[in-house]
Amino acid sequence: MLATQSDSVVRHDLIERVAAARRRTDDLFAVVQPDSLYERPIAERHRIIFYVGHLEAFDWNLFHERVLGLKSFQPEFDRLFAFGIDPVGGGLPTDQPSDWPSIAEVRDYVERIRLVLDEKLEDALSDSVPPGPNGFPLSTLLNVAIEHRLMHAETLAYMLHQLPLAKKIPQSVPSVINTPPVHQRSIEIPAGSVTLGLSRESGAFGWDNEFEAHTVETPAFAIDQYKVSNRQYLEFVSAGGYEARAFWSDDDWAWRSGQGISHPAFWKPQGNQWLYRTMFNDIPLPLDWPVYVSQAEAKAYANWAGKSLPTEAEWQRAAYGTLGGEERAYPWGPVERGPVEANAAFGNFDFEHWDPVPVNAFPQAESAFGVHGMVGNGWEWTSTEFAPFPGFEAFPFYAGYSANFFDGRHFVMKGGSARTAACMLRRTFRNWFQAHYQYIYTGFRCVSR
Repeated sequence: MLATQSDSVVRHDLIERVAAARRRTDDLFAVVQPDSLYERPIAERHRIIFYVGHLEAFDWNLFHERVLGLKSFQPEFDRLFAFGIDPVGGGLPTDQPSDWPSIAEVRDYVERIRLVLDEKLEDALSDSVPPGPNGFPLSTLLNVAIEHRLMHAETLAYMLHQLPLAKKIPQSVPSVINTPPVHQRSIEIPAGSVTLGLSRESGAFGWDNEFEAHTVETPAFAIDQYKVSNRQYLEFVSAGGYEARAFWSDDDWAWRSGQGISHPAFWKPQGNQWLYRTMFNDIPLPLDWPVYVSQAEAKAYANWAGKSLPTEAEWQRAAYGTLGGEERAYPWGPVERGPVEANAAFGNFDFEHWDPVPVNAFPQAESAFGVHGMVGNGWEWTSTEFAPFPGFEAFPFYAGYSANFFDGRHFVMKGGSARTAACMLRRTFRNWFQAHYQYIYTGFRCVSR
């Protein structure tokens, strides 16, 4: 059967998106000084050199045998670069730079994979080639490859945030956004239903943990209009919140005490003031930017404030719900207002900025209930354990993507950050992390019930 014009457009779009995602991660590696690619900015993570090889190894391992029927040309690299590290609870890695191949060898591996995949995937996207494994269309696997790479674009960014400034090559930074003073208040959200998850019948791409769509009823609650700011969190720090045992669970207190945690990872004490670690400079603490903390720190603040973290369903209703009962594609309104890539005025996302902006920077992006900044400018912690939705089915070609983390120790994050790609700003996307990891671009807001 001849391919239709629509088929051709879809194939071209996927190929272009693969190329664009590669450019995004290539640009990030170019931020690192050439002699610093074997650094480990975060003790719990691999060295930067791992990620140079990992992104291509993932694509190669996904496609070369099961889809394209190709033999590996460097199987030892396929294994070496196959898997990252769950950064909490598994012990710190102890490898040395000398344990890794040279950057020339890794880049040769990367280039060879790209040349082969570009040629073979172009052919495989024709109608004459059967779909991917287990009945999944090849487009699904390509979306997996694209979004996996873009997730790592964010992971790499927060890793590089912790790399010493002298080991980075400064990039252009957008102009500072000036806003009026932030006046935090609570927004009342009436009881109502919320749809969690994505319907398989929609035909839309989603990761396995996004399925199946189901309805949840949420009682009335009140939620912060803005993300908790550095100014608000500084009050908690100044009040001795890190030393007050009452605000922390047993597990969180053991972590805080054992690791000597006394402030957010993006803050740096200097004399009697605080500095903030931006990507390319240390600056006086921007009081109206959102605070980025671990879930343990967010819960301690919420306890201090006499509130709680929202559940996934509460967060979803505040972001996408309406008084009339319908649900929006984005907090600011229906998708008919244009693709999210063209709507930079509605939030700090899709790589527009290296750093946060004030929590009240995008008033036009408020939800139907008047809650601000729920997409972009920092993921938001919920109190919901990361667990399967009813009807969950693991991807057979990536069985451990979600299922390995249904362990009661990972928690759902929603929204997105400045370094979250537009394609992952969909309403159903779920991010997750352990409660004791400080380095991600994740803030929070509180609820009262």
